[in-house]
Amino acid sequence: MTRWCSACAPDSLFNERPRDKRDRRNEPPPLEFHDLTVAYHKRPVLWGIDLEIPKGQLVGIIGPNGAGKSTLIKAAMGLLPLNSGWVKVFGEPIKKNLKRVGYVPQRESVDWDFPVSVMDVVLMGRYGHLGLMRRPKKHDRDIARDCLEKVKMLPYANRQISNLSGGQQQRVFLARALAQESDIYFMDEPFAGVDAATESAIVAILHELKERGKTLLVVHHDLPTAKEYFDSLLLLNMRVVAFGPTEEVFKYDLLQSTYGGRLTILSEVAEAVREKS
Repeated sequence: MTRWCSACAPDSLFNERPRDKRDRRNEPPPLEFHDLTVAYHKRPVLWGIDLEIPKGQLVGIIGPNGAGKSTLIKAAMGLLPLNSGWVKVFGEPIKKNLKRVGYVPQRESVDWDFPVSVMDVVLMGRYGHLGLMRRPKKHDRDIARDCLEKVKMLPYANRQISNLSGGQQQRVFLARALAQESDIYFMDEPFAGVDAATESAIVAILHELKERGKTLLVVHHDLPTAKEYFDSLLLLNMRVVAFGPTEEVFKYDLLQSTYGGRLTILSEVAEAVREKS
């Protein structure tokens, strides 16, 4: 696995910026859900979610298809209407803290035919720092270049995004999220359809961000790697089945409750738990 060290990384990525030097020891948790319910066409997808995510956690969100994993992230980001309850990011509605939130969407939700270069995509991550009607400056382009270097995509900066492989496209979207210089990151299946080298690079960056006190929520579908990648797990199936440290939550009975007796999944669960034991 690729390892990153802060001593070798670009200054713009790993040195604390002035806005990060504020005393935030007493600020609210990065993310809170209270009595959250979300429905599509009057059919609940999430029901009565009460959850508080502490700062500096690398959280894997796992559950069966249709469990509401992606919906939870979209609700947290204010992209979906809520039927009840509320979501707070650092104690406030998401609209007041957009600059502190980074997002890596599912690859399948992106229009890869849109005529835009790799550099343009990463610079989109700087828009929240620019203000109304301002254009990216040299400072922003330097940050974008640093982020592309971080994910080993700088040689492709001028290439059209549509001409990249799936793994390369995912690296570019990760670079865009890094360019946002956020405090909390939402990532929707960032490992889907990528090669082993890209997956290892993404995992290394996630852990580096966590070590810097960032909070990350990652939708993930692979049980055997879930127990290795994350220090906390959220087991979700419309409701919160369990949330806590991986070693406490990655248990057969909790996973069985989450996946609802699906035999093919449960055989994978049993094998994953056996490997962890």
